Amino acid sequence: MALDLDTDRIHQLLHDGARDKIYPGAVWAVGDSRGAQASGSTGVLDPEQPDEPMRRDTVFDVASLTKILAVWSTIGSLVEDGKLQLDAPLDNLWPEVSGHPLAKVTARRLLTHTAGVPLRANLKNLYGTDPQDVRDGVLREALHRQPGEAVEYTDRAALILGYLAEHLSGQRLDALAADRVWGPLGMTQTCFGPLSPNAVTRCAPTELNDSTGTHLKGLAHDFSARLLGGVCGIAGAFSVLDDLATFLRYLLTPNQLNASPGFGTDWIKESLQIHTGELTPPRGLFWHPAPGTTPEADDVWVHYGFTGTGMWLSPRKDRWAALLTNKLYYSRDRQPLTDIRDTFRALAFD
Repeated sequence: MALDLDTDRIHQLLHDGARDKIYPGAVWAVGDSRGAQASGSTGVLDPEQPDEPMRRDTVFDVASLTKILAVWSTIGSLVEDGKLQLDAPLDNLWPEVSGHPLAKVTARRLLTHTAGVPLRANLKNLYGTDPQDVRDGVLREALHRQPGEAVEYTDRAALILGYLAEHLSGQRLDALAADRVWGPLGMTQTCFGPLSPNAVTRCAPTELNDSTGTHLKGLAHDFSARLLGGVCGIAGAFSVLDDLATFLRYLLTPNQLNASPGFGTDWIKESLQIHTGELTPPRGLFWHPAPGTTPEADDVWVHYGFTGTGMWLSPRKDRWAALLTNKLYYSRDRQPLTDIRDTFRALAFD
């Protein structure tokens, strides 16, 4: 049975966004535990090549969706393996942080953005360009405030958790995510950059790179990711609509699909509930309630990426959605895409 969706209104919404130059193009899908039930694309891949349309197999720099696809998922596999206890002080697990402010922080605090770590990454200015110096600096940095005082979104939470996952697994984050999550799920086109020349031809360009005079394409937009060779917990992953559909479908039906990533029902259920008590904004484990919704009434969870990407999930409604754009091609102004995202979510889930 098909989902009750007004696909004409979704098409019109996203078409108008491309017409108004909020993004060059967009691809989208809405589905359930059976798979994608509706999808589409609009606009162009690259305004400099106006005859090449945006397509379902376009490769996107997914930016902070990396935090879900690579960090949240592999941390979940380590929890379910018994290698990580969410409420254990980090120095119980990780000698590298012993004697430093992070020692008494927990993984749960990092996953809920309540750890009190600094709000800005600012890695090059603080620690230079050597990846080991950056790692040392991040893991020894003073806290911005006491853990548990406030919910404050920070890229550093995912960067630290990525380092933790590498320590506990003995693998670099890209290899760990591929081995434990992307490979088992058949997400064959999800990887960290830089992309191969073949994949670059299908990649949606993002922001203008002042040093080259060309738009970034196949190279992570996020400066921290580029500084760290393309692989870190903050950003750096690239993916396509079909792979995100596979991932989101698994989150709805982990016991029904012939797939065995390292995390399952327990981790998904644990993550999609509020862990921040009375603090605002409310947070699950990296996921958060979609704007304009409440967990009690709607059960719609979301994560966004700065480049213009987003994915939503509702176990109660047995529904997921993904919207991929390259809005950074034109502007860093968030509000126009925010309005489109919120309307898209309403059309997909209400």
